[in-house]
Amino acid sequence: MTTKTTSGRASALPLDTILDGDCIAQMNALPEASVDLIFADPPYNLQLRGDLHRPDNSKVDAVDDAWDQFASFAAYDRFTHDWLTAARRLLKPNGAIWVIGSYHNVFRMGAELQNQGFWILNDVVWRKSNPMPNFRGKRFTNAHETLIWASKSEGAKYTFNYEALKALNEGVQMRSDWVIPLCTGHERLKDEAGDKAHPTQKPEALLHRLLVGTTNPGDVVLDPFFGTGTTGAVAKMLGRHFIGIEREESYRRAAEKRIAAVRKFDRSALEVSTSKRAEPRVAFGVLVERGMLRPGEVLVNGRGQAAKVRADGTLIADDVKGSIHQVGAHLEGAPSCNGWTYWHFKRDGQQIPIDLLRQQIRAEMARH
Repeated sequence: MTTKTTSGRASALPLDTILDGDCIAQMNALPEASVDLIFADPPYNLQLRGDLHRPDNSKVDAVDDAWDQFASFAAYDRFTHDWLTAARRLLKPNGAIWVIGSYHNVFRMGAELQNQGFWILNDVVWRKSNPMPNFRGKRFTNAHETLIWASKSEGAKYTFNYEALKALNEGVQMRSDWVIPLCTGHERLKDEAGDKAHPTQKPEALLHRLLVGTTNPGDVVLDPFFGTGTTGAVAKMLGRHFIGIEREESYRRAAEKRIAAVRKFDRSALEVSTSKRAEPRVAFGVLVERGMLRPGEVLVNGRGQAAKVRADGTLIADDVKGSIHQVGAHLEGAPSCNGWTYWHFKRDGQQIPIDLLRQQIRAEMARH
């Protein structure tokens, strides 16, 4: 598959591929404005001081890898600036980014996002239902991580599948605190020695919610800190394309094996609930133009009050004229009214909502 740079030249985009090497260099080599979403789980710069032990004196398998170590906060800030600059160049104008971190680094990332012109949409608290205890008893149990969701710019028309997230949440509006367990059991990848393949592997449930909510099938999702491939595995499952960047060979091998075993959902299963606002707009006058309703035809509300259809797509009642919404609001004494569900017409002795006619037109538009 190819995409075009802003200069118009076609450039290859390595879809569904894990790139080997430094994330900044690899991002700078990809075509500009070619990615719909970025999910970034960068090094946390945990600043660990010595080993951590449980009360029974067993050692905790903490994050002490070289890739998470920086000489100073200034060095970490330079790294954050550089990779976010590279990431922003890759995003399409209406693209968005998710970053995840702990208290060690998330505030520094948030400031840099704003410095570079990203527009923060939400911060989301991932509350772990099974967090690791604080063994020393000197601080609160660290039971959450923070995600920041930002669009490329303030006016960007980013993807947000509100109704799909609401459906995931049993019909209730999705909140910004997500209770999801840490990655454990069969989902936790192990190496040849039986140890964790990656110390900070994220649960697939977290990426599932994120990708369903803020991408569409066929979108391109970039993960510059790919690790063992949670983003790629979930993207493939949900019919999204991924590009991963990972410099550690052992992580790449684990990710490749994992993603190869993933089966994509069939096309019908990839469809999600959409908002009414996302559907094509249909003016009431179109129904009159098409002869689906005739000038002079009478519409009625739930109380039997009537209004006549006019040739220009407005209604007239006893003492008011205007749109289907304005006349309905007047009769109800309300500041607003959804005329599509308020008004009905009669066919064969039955009252039918005019919204049925609008849905017929939308169905025709979808076919063409």
